[in-house]
Amino acid sequence: MTAEPFEPLNEDWQTALAVVAHPDDMEYGAAAAVARWTAQGKRVVYVMVTSGEAGIDSMDPAECKSVREAEQIASAALVGVGEVVFLGHPDGVLEYGLPLRRDIARVVRRYRPDIVITTNFRETYGGVVPNQADHIAVGRATVDGVRDAGNRWVFRELTEEGLEPWGGVREVWAAASPQGRHAVDVSEHLDAGIASLKAHQAYLAGLGGDMADAATFLERSSAQAGERLGVRYASSFEVVPLRF
Repeated sequence: MTAEPFEPLNEDWQTALAVVAHPDDMEYGAAAAVARWTAQGKRVVYVMVTSGEAGIDSMDPAECKSVREAEQIASAALVGVGEVVFLGHPDGVLEYGLPLRRDIARVVRRYRPDIVITTNFRETYGGVVPNQADHIAVGRATVDGVRDAGNRWVFRELTEEGLEPWGGVREVWAAASPQGRHAVDVSEHLDAGIASLKAHQAYLAGLGGDMADAATFLERSSAQAGERLGVRYASSFEVVPLRF
């Protein structure tokens, strides 16, 4: 059975906010696209809900936190992102709810993006491998937090902080979603995306397995998406529209 072709993403925007659960989440599929967009002169800001401190079994969380934050900052710089925000929520035990929605609404109001990027928040990857709980919580909270950011009467304390409502987000894009129907050509930027993932040296060393082989993993997944877009390499996204 032939997979349905992807539609090209609409790249008529200037600022994007990427809100994900952990350091490394952007690098598994979306960093090459970010490299394309920053090369076009667009502004992309990264927001890490956690610092990934529970992500390396052999490393104490206090040490792991500083290591993974440093790796994420270096990784982001390789694809043209100079602003990385860490919200400080606890890794591995995130819960969807008002505190998370509020903190996401806060950064949306602060940076006032046109597009918000997150990662797959569906229950599985391709209907087979279960998704990780933090990814699901953050993705769902991102969609709702974006809408909260535009409502003056939700989280009124944000207005008291001097953050006026922002309803200018047109769409939320979820990378690597099994419901993705859109993609962007990253053929000229895959090397930057691979380098960005490789910058997570401590994490990859602790991870092991196929996903620790940055080049092979990203080349394979990007080639599969590229075939559906009609290019060599692509990054795929589920587009969640926020305007009728």
